[in-house]
Amino acid sequence: MIGATPLSPLEMLEIRPPCFADDRGFFSETWNEAAFDEIGIHATFVQDNHARSRFRGTLRGLHYQLSPMSQDKLVHVVRGAIFAVAVDIRRSSLAFGRWQSLEVSEKVWNQMFVPRGFAFGYVTLEDDTDVIYKVTQQYSPAHERGVRFDDPAIGIGWPIATGLTISDRDRGAPLLAAAEVFA
Repeated sequence: MIGATPLSPLEMLEIRPPCFADDRGFFSETWNEAAFDEIGIHATFVQDNHARSRFRGTLRGLHYQLSPMSQDKLVHVVRGAIFAVAVDIRRSSLAFGRWQSLEVSEKVWNQMFVPRGFAFGYVTLEDDTDVIYKVTQQYSPAHERGVRFDDPAIGIGWPIATGLTISDRDRGAPLLAAAEVFA
């Protein structure tokens, strides 16, 4: 049975799929539509993405896609560890601009469910980290947007603050106040 824990006060969930290990290795069912329906996640995933980061301190995000191509995400780390962050970017939400974090790792074997309406990003906590995430809409460059990872109005407490590896695109993302977000 899959366990899910709400990450209060926002709408993210920590998912703990069972992992059955023996001397050969392990087996884990990381996605099962019926099991996820039982815990309230009714998602039709259409694309899987795999990102490898060679170095600890690689920061990716904060990314999202606007409607009608907005995405729910199910994030899983199969090697290494990340400090994952979701920021509420729905202007009508009482939690607009608030963030929630979760360490997602191979050791804990957990997942983070991020609903549409949130910007998502992470920093790697170990070298050679592999992140796999499922999304409910295809990638659409025309709908893709970003928010600055270091926006002081959001105030994310990244556990690694110096020596980060960040793309030029992420460094140049707008602050939340200037970003095109959800109503």
